Amino acid sequence: MCGIVAVAARRDCTEILLEGLRRLEYRGYDSAGFALIDRDGHLSSHKCLGRVAALEEAQLGAPIQGGTGIAHTRWATHGEPSVINAHPHIINERVAVVHNGIIENHSALREQLASEGRTCISDTDTEVVAHLIELAVASGKTLLDAVKHVLPQLEGAYALAIVDREAPDNIVVARHGSPLVLGIGIGENFAGSDIRALRSVTDTFIYLEDGDLAELNADGYRILDGKGQVADRAPTRLALQDEDEGLGDHQHFMLKEIFEQPARLRDTVRQGSVTDEVFGPAAAQVFPQVAAVQILACGTSYHAGLVARHWIEALAGLPCQVEVASEYRYRDSVTLPNTLVVGISQSGETADTLAALEHIDSERVLARLAICNVDHSAMVRASDLVYLTQAGIEIGVASTKAFTAQLAALLNLTLCLTRHHAQEALSEGEVAASLEEMADAAEAVLDYDARIKALSHHFTNKHHALFLGRGIYYPIAMEGALKLKEISYIHAEAYPAGELKHGPLALVDDDMPVVAVAPDDRLMEKLRSNLEEVRARGGQLFVFASANAGYESAPDCQVLEMPDCSVLAGPVVFTIALQLLSYHVAVARGTDVDKPRNLAKSVTVE
Repeated sequence: MCGIVAVAARRDCTEILLEGLRRLEYRGYDSAGFALIDRDGHLSSHKCLGRVAALEEAQLGAPIQGGTGIAHTRWATHGEPSVINAHPHIINERVAVVHNGIIENHSALREQLASEGRTCISDTDTEVVAHLIELAVASGKTLLDAVKHVLPQLEGAYALAIVDREAPDNIVVARHGSPLVLGIGIGENFAGSDIRALRSVTDTFIYLEDGDLAELNADGYRILDGKGQVADRAPTRLALQDEDEGLGDHQHFMLKEIFEQPARLRDTVRQGSVTDEVFGPAAAQVFPQVAAVQILACGTSYHAGLVARHWIEALAGLPCQVEVASEYRYRDSVTLPNTLVVGISQSGETADTLAALEHIDSERVLARLAICNVDHSAMVRASDLVYLTQAGIEIGVASTKAFTAQLAALLNLTLCLTRHHAQEALSEGEVAASLEEMADAAEAVLDYDARIKALSHHFTNKHHALFLGRGIYYPIAMEGALKLKEISYIHAEAYPAGELKHGPLALVDDDMPVVAVAPDDRLMEKLRSNLEEVRARGGQLFVFASANAGYESAPDCQVLEMPDCSVLAGPVVFTIALQLLSYHVAVARGTDVDKPRNLAKSVTVE
């Protein structure tokens, strides 16, 4: 989940490197560094523990300049956050390497290097790559040939950028299993973990394919495929975007993004009418043939898939399985014939989800559908059908608007499938009304912010919390628990309310807040009985309830009534309420809301 930036330019590249790191800091922020070939031909660098801001201070204190450089912001996999473990890894003041991914055979390579008299000073898997490349160039190989020589020795996933002091104008980059994109300029060329790192300097990009190797300098670039043959990868020119990445009147990006949800939901559902073609030209032929749906996703996207399972099975009448992508490919699974496989990812680069989509039995797959927020991402490029959510850039690590946009996209998918497979499909008017109401309901629940903030103070000094839901609201409870643990560091777990008596009741006492998602639906009375079990054992209840669900506040039960909404819009309403709860608890506890410890935004390693 680290971020990489590389620049080969005729001008000084330090500010380009730093700006790229600022834009990639969501990928990791435990350390940062850059290395460049300076004006005297030396390989110079700065590395710092902590955020990119610390790196900027180091550069201000001791400026270094040059036209060829690489930079990195780290999310630790091997070795604790430290200056020694920070990238770039520099060997003999000649070769510098930055890396995103995991080299799985690094221990064996470390032993091999030790037998040749080489000592690794860091705990990282990356340093062995730098040693191997430096050994190769020291033997007389060019940098490109050295990298070509080393890559077959590496097992695992990597995006690499390498510079050699003796080839001061060139950068070599390589991609296997981790994202990497080239940026094309005039008198300068770039590479980065994603296009966002480079949007300030170019609007033209080349998406490297798995196995690609590229050499770039200020005047051009050359791409080789996995077989070592020159590859022609078509450039993509993206429209200039006027994106406001400032905080505006909000204290944190997470809060800003929570309040953006009504507009982003409207953008997502209005990208086309509710027709098959919204998912791509082939959808009209694919959807009538679908016999089953298989959803693969991780984290928050997995919770969106769990909600969709209820919709798809209840409305479209199709069997739907939802799997955690990181587990799916490691078991012997059975794919039903004519399965529509749906991959859900905010970034489109989630390593586990991409691998699961490749693992599934292709002979029984009717088509692959990507629900994603990033056009031209790896998942989008590998899919037959695509629905691009319109969440916009999400800077807060804890996903908010991307999740609700995914719900809107999945409801749209459900309604298209319903048209082909249900005996009593919803009318076009009902479809449009349901999708439109998602945004209206999101707007309404934001008016409850002050009341939710007041409620949040009951959680400030707690260490554990239990979230309960039933039916389609169990995954909403899961998402609420995930948000609380991500940004407030309170241990939070979600259970189906009916499972209380099968274990979780043992945890309930007056110091364990229990959050219940309580809509007015057919399971209302079942849930009410479950909550009475909590009250009978001295538990403290916090009930987010539909206005007509009949819950009343009491000393042991705080009730917050939600705005009225339709059945299909309900998951969005309760989700946003729980997002606000988690946000205000985290602020009260003084945590880093937008960049919680140990986490990163885009999970590009297994």
